[in-house]
Amino acid sequence: MAETDSFLHLARPLGPAAIGAQPTTSPLSVIVQPQAIFSILDHSLRRNVDQERVIGTLLGVRSEDGQEVEIRNCFAVGHTETQEQVEVDMEYQKQMLSLHLKANPKEVLVGWYATSAELNTFSALIQNFYGGQGDGTWPHPAVHLTISTEAGKDIDARAYISAPVGVTAERAADSAAFIPVPCEIRYGDAEKSGLELISGAKNREDRTAGILTDIESLERAIEEVLGMLDRVSKYVEAVLEEEAPPSSALGQFLLNALALAPKVSPEDIERDL
Repeated sequence: MAETDSFLHLARPLGPAAIGAQPTTSPLSVIVQPQAIFSILDHSLRRNVDQERVIGTLLGVRSEDGQEVEIRNCFAVGHTETQEQVEVDMEYQKQMLSLHLKANPKEVLVGWYATSAELNTFSALIQNFYGGQGDGTWPHPAVHLTISTEAGKDIDARAYISAPVGVTAERAADSAAFIPVPCEIRYGDAEKSGLELISGAKNREDRTAGILTDIESLERAIEEVLGMLDRVSKYVEAVLEEEAPPSSALGQFLLNALALAPKVSPEDIERDL
């Protein structure tokens, strides 16, 4: 998300609770795995020409305290949308959800996604369905993830939860106040290597990228390390020459990183080689 985004967390009711049921009011932060993003983008590419957005179900895991949600998987849900009404294939959603939970018992329903940043009455209807009791995420809030799919622009992921709005139960069914929550696309070293390989195809006319050999991968890794060392060296020189402002946090980080380096003499390295 953009660095300028800020968030205000408020304790909020999540809807009319049954007797003895206590909804969670903990703030949330959302982590999205790359494979979920790829599934959403693939769904968007296969949408009908007249569809402005597509939607689907999000699966993942929650932390024990409920304050963090990790989105690991998703699947598409068919829907039709006009200016007057929206129709969602809820029966298909329930069947697919049951199959996914059987195949991945550690995952749970966490919310839904849409490939549009617009939040409207139809979004509130769908949000209330996913956050409801029974087949929804109750007593946890449903996460609504919006992914921008405009060609030529960076992917913009935003996450929301909601609080009910309306003085009557009928009015609350199609109303919701969407509350933005922190969202981060997180990937490990393995995913990073795969993403870098895929991104290399964007500069080729045939949009293909060959798989690197072990030697080529090692060579690229060494070049990246040398590049980082060069940037750090230039920064340190600029600080010593008072051309750049010093940073105690960055200095502590560099000190900790250097402390992790093994103490091996050049003679030992030459002997091992």
